[in-house]
Amino acid sequence: MGVDYYNVLQVEKEANEEDVKKAYRRLAMKWHPDKNPNNKNEAETKFKQISEAYEVLSDPEKRAVYDQYGEEGLKGQIPTAGAGGRGGSDDSGTFAFNPRNAEDIFAEFFGSSPFDFMSVGHGFRSARYGPDSGLFRRAEGMFRSFSESGTSASCAPLRKPPPVESKLPCSLEELYTGSTRKMKISRKVFDKLSGKMVPEQEVLTIEVKPGWKKGTKITFPDKGNEQPNQAAADLVFVIDEKPHAVFKRDGNDLRVSRSVTLVEALTGSTVVELTTLDGRELAVPVTDVISPGYEWVVAEEGMPITKEPGRKGELRITFDVKFPARLTPEQKAGMKRILGG
Repeated sequence: MGVDYYNVLQVEKEANEEDVKKAYRRLAMKWHPDKNPNNKNEAETKFKQISEAYEVLSDPEKRAVYDQYGEEGLKGQIPTAGAGGRGGSDDSGTFAFNPRNAEDIFAEFFGSSPFDFMSVGHGFRSARYGPDSGLFRRAEGMFRSFSESGTSASCAPLRKPPPVESKLPCSLEELYTGSTRKMKISRKVFDKLSGKMVPEQEVLTIEVKPGWKKGTKITFPDKGNEQPNQAAADLVFVIDEKPHAVFKRDGNDLRVSRSVTLVEALTGSTVVELTTLDGRELAVPVTDVISPGYEWVVAEEGMPITKEPGRKGELRITFDVKFPARLTPEQKAGMKRILGG
């Protein structure tokens, strides 16, 4: 089969395009002749093999011919009928692949040579740009950064702008039961083919969990606007709580206010009727004597606790006592008699 290109690039036969690129990026930097002045001949040989392997395995057509016929078939040493196309078949039906200059592949992959080397014919770069030069060391640091981040080295790492935040208003009912929200966003993305910013629309799905609080953030990475030479910003939705006509949230608890008459407050004959946030009818009997500001607590009728599934906070009912504006002399005398005054 000749040269094993998969072995040269140290990738599996099932390697995808990104795997092939990462392998070439790593090995080309390691074996570039200018980085290996003490064993330049060996480095040149390996560098050429690495470049040739990348050229074949990164091209679907060449890779298909290589997988079927090996290096010999790829280079036209055995007939490969029907293997024509841009790979370079000739009239005899052979593929006739001729490897390109390794330095040209290197420069093309990295978007022109990152070392800014001067090409010397079809050989390798001028020694004045060797591994001891400041330019090479700066470029080496740049490549190390690419390798560690997994970023394509066709350009410098893109600056990522701050996240773009938008409020997501939710009713107390949605935060109690949970809900699914569909958010249609419009943003601008950079079209590499035209070099222009083009509009794009997308529908994002947000699963609001029961018990989420105001300020909870949901992040969609890279869904903000793009700019040339800049990474897309993250899009962040921040939960905001709409006011409710009956309940007020207090952490995991719910608060509600009720007014009672003086008679109800003194006789303990109050029943508070409420419709819960999930639609249940709730009747809460209060048998205590109620003073102004008195609080009655109902367990497990507050908001769901996100971090403790199945548990809820408390419902806290605060009372206001309505005193009569005036009493007749008879009523005053009756009150004194009843209360022992």
